[in-house]
Amino acid sequence: MMKDHDPKSRAWAVLLTAHATLIGKIEAALAEAKLPPLDWYDVLWELEKAEGGKLRMHELARRIVLSRSNLTRLADRLENARLIERRDTLHDRRGYHCVITRAGLAMRRKMWPVYKTEIERLFSKHISADEARTIGEALARTVKAAREH
Repeated sequence: MMKDHDPKSRAWAVLLTAHATLIGKIEAALAEAKLPPLDWYDVLWELEKAEGGKLRMHELARRIVLSRSNLTRLADRLENARLIERRDTLHDRRGYHCVITRAGLAMRRKMWPVYKTEIERLFSKHISADEARTIGEALARTVKAAREH
């Protein structure tokens, strides 16, 4: 087997493996706690942070990692669970807002302790504050560059 001595290629491979592994473990912990999947949390969190607890679908899509078609299906499931509502926009009849409900706020808050515990157990306790800053800054630069292109 040929070893890859390029540190950037290795970092990319480790990033992908780490993401898949950690997300899988977090998903398992949420399922074990009989909570919805992590993508539900991400949508609820973005809506909770947004002004008025609402975002247009394209704004929500830009803030999360899902494709627009996957987000539409996810929004359908969240609406069926009564965690969000879709409301027509006042100034544009073609669009609507996704709005977090009280039940959505409660569910996001119920999910957070499990998610937070797993972040600490699987990630935070294995890196120093300096390493965290370096990782965060490097990844923020790559995300910024990708969004600009």
